[in-house]
Amino acid sequence: MSSFWSIWVSVISLGTILGCYLLLRWCLANKTGIEEGDDMHHSFDGIIELNNPLPRWWTIMFYMVLVWGPLYLLLYPGLGNWEGILGWKSSHQNVQSLQESRDAVLQAREEAKDSILGVSVQYDRELMRAEERFAPVFNKYAEQPITALAKNEEALKIGQRLFMQNCSQCHGSDARGQRGFPNLTDNDWLYGGSPEDIKATLINGRGGVMPGWLASFGEKGIDEVVAYTLSLSGRQVDQTLKNAGKQRFAMCAACHGPDGKGNQQLGAPNLTDNIWLYGGTRDAVTETLTNGRAGVMPAFKDTLGEKKIHLVASYVYSLSQEK
Repeated sequence: MSSFWSIWVSVISLGTILGCYLLLRWCLANKTGIEEGDDMHHSFDGIIELNNPLPRWWTIMFYMVLVWGPLYLLLYPGLGNWEGILGWKSSHQNVQSLQESRDAVLQAREEAKDSILGVSVQYDRELMRAEERFAPVFNKYAEQPITALAKNEEALKIGQRLFMQNCSQCHGSDARGQRGFPNLTDNDWLYGGSPEDIKATLINGRGGVMPGWLASFGEKGIDEVVAYTLSLSGRQVDQTLKNAGKQRFAMCAACHGPDGKGNQQLGAPNLTDNIWLYGGTRDAVTETLTNGRAGVMPAFKDTLGEKKIHLVASYVYSLSQEK
């Protein structure tokens, strides 16, 4: 914050407290010329106004607030760039990466050993309390295989909460996905649905690229390949276009395989099961072949850590298993 705004905030804050004090003093003074308790000669609907002073309990409470206000501003940051006597902060304002955040927490933990005030950053305190409380739980579940945790109700509840916090934005709260984001409940997997594959996806992320083929095939060629691709899942198409598209499909077979059943090593989808990540209409498939697709699944290794990922993987694995 610049010096100008720091001074501006300080003047407004202290000025407001001073203004409240002066207003209270003005309200306590009897400027009506009428004795306290006497009739103010105002009445409404049979109710007569009396010249009564402010309630003492209310006045005392107001004074207490006026004393606490400046005291709070001295102890905690609130007056512009003033950091407060206690040095308390809600968060590290200059942190720009997860590693910097972790380093700051470790530094705070070391400094707390030599300080009677303890950790001064609220975010660090919350992380440290969470670690002390939940680390034993995560350690316990990390020692168990995913297949066992997929049948453990308590572990699944934790995994579900982590999923809702980190994955539902793309895959939906019910994990059924949406256009461009896979359905995690149907046992159709781009990179494999084994516990190990799911965990590897969460740890390292995935990056899928489908190139655009307009320059290679031309518009007519795109129509032909679209017809053949749709036929692989049993759709009714023009036979002439289909036969011509089958010849061109050799270019696509490098990833999707000669039978169109995909390749989980590459993340190439199965084109025969009528499950479409970006839509299975003729227009959607044409758009995919024409312009290509680029999908990114972020890595959660640094965000969650392997032990939490172990629980998320268990929850995701359980979604596609027969109950």
